[in-house]
Amino acid sequence: MYLVLNNKSPYYQLIYLRDGKRTTVSTGTSDRFKAEVFKATFSPDQKANQLVINKPISPLLSKFINEYKTYVINTYSEKYLKKAVTPAFNQLTKYIPDACLEKITIKNVDDFISMVYSKSKFAASLYHRTLKAAFNKAVIWNYIQANPFNKIKTPKVAKSFPVYLSEVELIQILNKTDDQLLKNIFTTAFYTGMRLNEILNIKWSWINFSQDIITVKNSDGFKTKSKSERIIPIHHKVKSILLGYFPLGTQPKNDLIFYRKNNIKLNGEFISKQFKEAVRAADLNDDIHFHSLRHSFASNLVQRGVNLYVVKELLGHENIKTTQIYSHLTQSSLSNAVCLL
Repeated sequence: MYLVLNNKSPYYQLIYLRDGKRTTVSTGTSDRFKAEVFKATFSPDQKANQLVINKPISPLLSKFINEYKTYVINTYSEKYLKKAVTPAFNQLTKYIPDACLEKITIKNVDDFISMVYSKSKFAASLYHRTLKAAFNKAVIWNYIQANPFNKIKTPKVAKSFPVYLSEVELIQILNKTDDQLLKNIFTTAFYTGMRLNEILNIKWSWINFSQDIITVKNSDGFKTKSKSERIIPIHHKVKSILLGYFPLGTQPKNDLIFYRKNNIKLNGEFISKQFKEAVRAADLNDDIHFHSLRHSFASNLVQRGVNLYVVKELLGHENIKTTQIYSHLTQSSLSNAVCLL
């Protein structure tokens, strides 16, 4: 019988054998001394202890939100916290008072999602997915026995194909961009498919000119969205940009590639806004945004016959279903081929 602390729960877990099987029970505390007391007084055969095992320790919603946000910061990305988790909880707490988690009913969450859906279908879908994941964690942490969001269907949102650019349109955007640093960033995104945050964190140590590859790496200060590293071949236009900064073999390995001064990382929102201004100045589709450069990389590959599984690896998608948003382009290419007969 021993205690463990893992990232699945903020509380110490007691591991013991019951009928020859390894069994886990939450001590209900993050204090080591109290956990040791729990261990010393715990008996697997005591009926009272069975009640402790089965009864959830349900905190107030506000307490759970703070704990879950800490978990998200340590496990996922700051962007996920800012763009999804925080807005979802902000809206939920406006609608549901600060009660114990176990007091939040299926009817409560159904009414909440319906209310959001009446205003924004996209927000309703996002909040449902985000809160469902959060309350699933509450179940794992033994705060509640069942997740009320699991009983509510995810609101349907009309899906549209991603907007992408041709090389001609990229040139039009570059022509409306005066800043050479911005031009280099836009071009790199178009020919690598890298996410904006990846480009802003790219270092010379990621570049291998002998093999002409970029290795998107994790570090203490940066994690890829999937937490996995990947390799991207260097397009000749990107290589030209990189060699324009330093002659071959003289690159400072630990420095950022794209920055204004003192090796300080650029602001992503500023880059996105500058790109949007260039799109509008070029009088292009207003639905085009910086992430469209990543879509363009994938779309242009698929239209040239590259297998979706290869595109998946280049983009760093965890699941092929994510990459399949580009499958309609394959079908279009096949149709065009038949029309040539």
